[in-house]
Amino acid sequence: MSDALYQDEIITLAREGRALPRLDGATVTARVDNPVCGDRVTVDLALDGDTVTAVGAKVQGCALCQASVALIAENVIGQPVTTLPTVADAVDAYLAGKSEDTPWPTLTIFAPVRSAKSRWECVMLPFRAAVKALKERG
Repeated sequence: MSDALYQDEIITLAREGRALPRLDGATVTARVDNPVCGDRVTVDLALDGDTVTAVGAKVQGCALCQASVALIAENVIGQPVTTLPTVADAVDAYLAGKSEDTPWPTLTIFAPVRSAKSRWECVMLPFRAAVKALKERG
């Protein structure tokens, strides 16, 4: 395990992500798999109109996936549903080095991942699941 990728902040967030329960009665839910590494993420969202009121998840994946879902849960509650696709695009651009800005300051903990392209999808998988869930709501 690379120390640069798995710094203390990421490990702490990963623990939070692992502890995040699934939501009973979620408004939307979606699962996304990464066939390359075997990671699997299910994200549940409770919505009140166009506002996210709760996040649940099940992550069968690495610490980067777990940390990413924890950041989603910490930052998106109370936000409009349009926040998730916007943040997902911004994180994707940040990881690829196309932008130095992140909509949530805590996302900069993923800075070491920028040099490990093979791990970008680990960070993005929870965002992809959340966005997929929102698209499937109709």
